Amino acid sequence: MYYMMYLLPAFVALLYAGKPSIRVKRGSWVLVAFIYILLIGLRMSGGDWYNYLRRFEQMAYLTLDQALAIKDPGYQLISYYMYHWDLGFFAVTLIAAVISVSGLFIFLRSQINPWIGLAVSVPYLIIVVYMGYMRQGIALGLIMWGIVALERGRFYRFLAFVALAVTFHKSAILMIAFGIFSQGKGKLLKFFGVLAAGAGVWSSFVSSGADALITNYVDAQMQSSGAVIRVLLNAVPAVLLLVYRKEWKRSFSDYTFWFMISLASLAAIGLVSFASTAVDRMALYFLPLQLVVFSRLPYLARKKVSPKVTTVLIILFYLLIFSVWLNFAANVRFWLPYRNFLWADLF
Repeated sequence: MYYMMYLLPAFVALLYAGKPSIRVKRGSWVLVAFIYILLIGLRMSGGDWYNYLRRFEQMAYLTLDQALAIKDPGYQLISYYMYHWDLGFFAVTLIAAVISVSGLFIFLRSQINPWIGLAVSVPYLIIVVYMGYMRQGIALGLIMWGIVALERGRFYRFLAFVALAVTFHKSAILMIAFGIFSQGKGKLLKFFGVLAAGAGVWSSFVSSGADALITNYVDAQMQSSGAVIRVLLNAVPAVLLLVYRKEWKRSFSDYTFWFMISLASLAAIGLVSFASTAVDRMALYFLPLQLVVFSRLPYLARKKVSPKVTTVLIILFYLLIFSVWLNFAANVRFWLPYRNFLWADLF
């Protein structure tokens, strides 16, 4: 099933491999989004699924105020009402999938080659993040929704999406800084941008005070499995953006925003050895860089390499990465076998 989730957009991307840019019809795009919502939202496997299930069952012993006081009030609010309305845990995962996938597909449809972007998103963003880190997956979906608003000049709508994302994972506040420094004007606004960046870094490194930083990240040398590889995956499109920066500036108006994301992605390489778990979680918000760069790469590199060749290389590159993860990742057992509520009782 995981391979099918990748091969669907990869096959369509290869069908249009000779074109540096394409547009998708709204109807077909909504249908594909619906398929992914069902596969993600009704799953019975993946990452922290059982941990989230246990947290959901704890709602039986909490009042609404107690639930909201724990952390991430946006997620807690959904869990609380889904439990007390007797709608079950799958209502929570389905709502999470609707928000996450909607943000992703709206973001991808604004790109010049959405199918490549979708294929690139499957191995890590969809399967690892959306199906493993549900709260941060929701936050990332909202962030991508906000980036689309930012690219359309709707700065305050972007801030609203980021603020909503923060209610699902507080580290999302980091992204306010990138929006402010790419489109915000005035020293005061930029000052708040610096504060937002600091708050995002702090919340990613410290979950329960300064003692957690020393105990979890320094003394214990907490390591997130595969963090270095994932950070390097963001570094690849960051370098490509810098290589094709002149063509990017001529063709697109969002260079400043993605340039800053690229710099942050490259900086993460130097920080990952200090606190891989924290850097890994912050780098999740830089994942859209992969989608943007690789969806535009056939167009950006068209003068040196044919769009068809570039598309094939991108698809093969991510297929290789996906295959390695699916066969050798340390925690892949939490994803295997894939199970879904719709057909769980049939097998």
